[in-house]
Amino acid sequence: MRSLPRSLRRSPAPLAVPAGERVLASCESVDGVVLAGTRDAFYIGSDPVVRVPWERVEAADWDSDASALRVSLVGAWGEEKVVHSHALIEPGRLLELVRERVTASVVLQRHVPLAGRRGVRVIGRRPSRGHGEIEWFFEYDEGVDPDDPAVARASAAALAAARADVGL
Repeated sequence: MRSLPRSLRRSPAPLAVPAGERVLASCESVDGVVLAGTRDAFYIGSDPVVRVPWERVEAADWDSDASALRVSLVGAWGEEKVVHSHALIEPGRLLELVRERVTASVVLQRHVPLAGRRGVRVIGRRPSRGHGEIEWFFEYDEGVDPDDPAVARASAAALAAARADVGL
């Protein structure tokens, strides 16, 4: 994707963020939705504005062919995953910021095999400012049933080991 000349670039509409936060990067989607990032959160500026703390972003993918950013949120097992997808006019620095902030929120990520290569991934995420508790999540490989008692025991042991590794 080529960048537009600076003289033709349009700044996205300003987005109001809470006191103590400052927009570090923003852009607009082809349908007029403002997307922005602060040190603490990703914002989707529709009506109403959606605020997603970085530690709640499971993954962000950029499709360069479609010029689209896809952001999936951390969810619970068995629930439909929330995904925000927007084709962007000119992403600017927003893509770099998304990668940087999501990566910075990960304290620990470890895959624990349960049956061959299939297993559970234990992930510890912390808010960007380093304040607050580490939130722990499990991601199960396809074919792994978290309701299986053996999987539940192995997951609990993996979580205990991960917590010990970070000093909790």
